[in-house]
Amino acid sequence: MPEFESIARLDQILAVNPGDDDSEKPVYRIGDLASEFGVTLRTLRFYEDRGLISPDREGSTRLYSPRDRSRLKVILLAKKVGFSLVEIQELMNIYDQSHDIDDPAGILLKRFSQQMDVLIKQKADIEAAIEKLNETIGTLKASI
Repeated sequence: MPEFESIARLDQILAVNPGDDDSEKPVYRIGDLASEFGVTLRTLRFYEDRGLISPDREGSTRLYSPRDRSRLKVILLAKKVGFSLVEIQELMNIYDQSHDIDDPAGILLKRFSQQMDVLIKQKADIEAAIEKLNETIGTLKASI
């Protein structure tokens, strides 16, 4: 995929909108990111405790960089599509080492394709369970 060859950072591949201009707002406070992404302060502190994001400190105030914001976008995307915390940490390791990896986009494509397969299987299992429940409900209604 030649379009990915010049892209070394996952945030550029997955998260940062081309129109984003982080130079206008180089620092974000915890409340800014919580509001922007619809997460709790506790969630952001949890991700920090797990080493997924690492804001600077000014006293007790957490100051998030554009890089932290981009990492948060990747974390939330991965969470939304069903990756576990361990898998998200692995994705973030790829993020951190993307300049040392020959094909970070290829690795991502493989991981996201695998997750798609998992979700498709779960969907089929859920549809089968719903069908069984409908049959059971129908049988119970008929016997009442």
